[in-house]
Amino acid sequence: MIQLAGRLQTSLYRNITRTCLNNSQTISAYSIIINRNKHTNHSSTKSNVQENALKLDPTKKFDCPPQSSSNSTYNTPFPPPKNDSSKYIIAGGIALVAGLAGFMYYKNSQENPEDNIAPKKTDKDVEKEIKKIVKFRSPETSENIPKHIPYLLIGGGTASFAAFRAIKSNEPKAKVMVVSDEAVFPYMRPPLSKEIWFDSELGIEKARFKQWNGAERSIYYEPDEFYMNIEKMAEAKNGGVSVIRGYKVTNLNVNEQKVTLDDGTEITYDKCLIATGSVPKTLDVFDRASPKVKEKIFTYKSIKDFENIKNHTEKSKSIAIVGNGFLGSELACALSHYGKDKNLKVYQLFPESGNMAKVLPKYLSEWTTQRIQEVGVDVIPESQITSVEIFNGNQLKLGLSNGNNVIVDFVVQSIGSEPNVDLAKQASLEIDNRLGGYVVNAELEARSNLYAAGDAACFYDPRLGRRRVEHHDHAVVSGRLAGENMVGLKKPYKHQSMFWSDLGSAVGFEAIGLIDSTLPTVAIFAKQNQFDFDEKHLALDEIEKDSNNEKKVEKQEVVENTSESAPKIETNTPECKPNVESYDKGIIFYMREERIVGILLWNVFNRISIARKILASDDTFTDLNEVAKLFDIFDQYHEDK
Repeated sequence: MIQLAGRLQTSLYRNITRTCLNNSQTISAYSIIINRNKHTNHSSTKSNVQENALKLDPTKKFDCPPQSSSNSTYNTPFPPPKNDSSKYIIAGGIALVAGLAGFMYYKNSQENPEDNIAPKKTDKDVEKEIKKIVKFRSPETSENIPKHIPYLLIGGGTASFAAFRAIKSNEPKAKVMVVSDEAVFPYMRPPLSKEIWFDSELGIEKARFKQWNGAERSIYYEPDEFYMNIEKMAEAKNGGVSVIRGYKVTNLNVNEQKVTLDDGTEITYDKCLIATGSVPKTLDVFDRASPKVKEKIFTYKSIKDFENIKNHTEKSKSIAIVGNGFLGSELACALSHYGKDKNLKVYQLFPESGNMAKVLPKYLSEWTTQRIQEVGVDVIPESQITSVEIFNGNQLKLGLSNGNNVIVDFVVQSIGSEPNVDLAKQASLEIDNRLGGYVVNAELEARSNLYAAGDAACFYDPRLGRRRVEHHDHAVVSGRLAGENMVGLKKPYKHQSMFWSDLGSAVGFEAIGLIDSTLPTVAIFAKQNQFDFDEKHLALDEIEKDSNNEKKVEKQEVVENTSESAPKIETNTPECKPNVESYDKGIIFYMREERIVGILLWNVFNRISIARKILASDDTFTDLNEVAKLFDIFDQYHEDK
């Protein structure tokens, strides 16, 4: 019991002061007090950390007597208690329960002696506890939020950033307000599973990263000073961009052009953009788990998730990544690299036979899995999680469909996303039954003066039909186009967005169009040489610049290949793969009705503009080997140079 008292010494105490005045009895204060040392002088405020976290309802009544008065019947003394033996029975029951509780605690402390030591709370721990109680909002109240705004953007991601940049470029004095449910200003998401883990000094501590060209940049698009305080927006003659953080739009009235925030505030608009992005999917086996299990299961989408995973990684020895897509595979490789010096064991589990199975042909997917294993990830393909339970007090035991078990400290689910369309039902907006997302026309308009962009938009592609895309470049392009159309430019969506991924040092690719493993593919591969190591992906700012400028591709001369090792074209199905020794680099064409609908550049970089030009063409190519030469995968250009 002495140990129990020691543990209680650092616990969180709630001090509720009740003030009863006449017939109005209210709770006057609710405070959180942290008592960190039993020897602390309680009269000293320096040794106590105290925060007023929230106020209770002042109208709540309590049955306490009013202040005494000479004429009040409450001055009559209470009668002496009756000689009732029931109090002895109650006291005996309390003593019995306390004794049993003490015995169970003693038994548990002997089995888990490390649990007896209560960790000393730091100032950061206290701040975290307070943040859990008080939701961050900026501004703290909606009192000074304008009741009308010309341009309203719902969502604080990349699409909204691209939209307000386009609006301000075309209408410099525009007033734009972004409503974001996150606590931070708009930032880019791709580095969260890539570069930010590879430089601990920059990425982990400063939220900065180095691009492939060596340039350093922040994960945030703009410094805090760029954004205008919302309280100054109404009087700003030259307009500006404000981001109200920690707020969520819960209702959208399209006819009245009005939204309602989660605190009840109503705001009308002239033009509105829905850029609510997507939300991570979760497995049923985890959704049904106990609360204690759920404390060790996470998803990965935001910078808050990054900070959470980073903190857990620091005190863990093993982690399971569930999922084999872009995010799951990138995160597995990144955490394996980051945890190399920390002896962190990284597992990756999924039901398919290889990584990136939904986008890569089967042979290339399985080859990629081998490369990921070489960087230290323990990949367990063709396995589904059938059960999960607490193991050894503070770990998770994952039961797999193959009969094996995996013991880890925590789990990150990365099994894909679904569009955030919470506003659709009450706003009577159309959702695509097959692809999901808000249905918009070629100008990204869902209804009059209402647009959608980014992950949440299901748009019409004149070349490839109706689509929904969840990639950074699409968020940039669609957000920019929506912003331009909000100011009246009326441009159709014609751009073919690209995406890229890096999985260790051996695998990197860029792609454009429909990249779907269910489509037939034609692949041309070549061996890597010294020229390939001098090239990498376009930096993020160059990708955005390329997306904005719609660079034209000059006509390139097709050079006959004289290399005696030049591979032949092979049509690839799950049962057929190219007859080559390795897949170091190459071009994979995705076909539909003898037309190229997607191009994947496998360890071939900075050629995406060529792929975009080919994809925009309506030509039917009879010799794809000649088309592949446009990408110079046989290095004829380098040899001539």
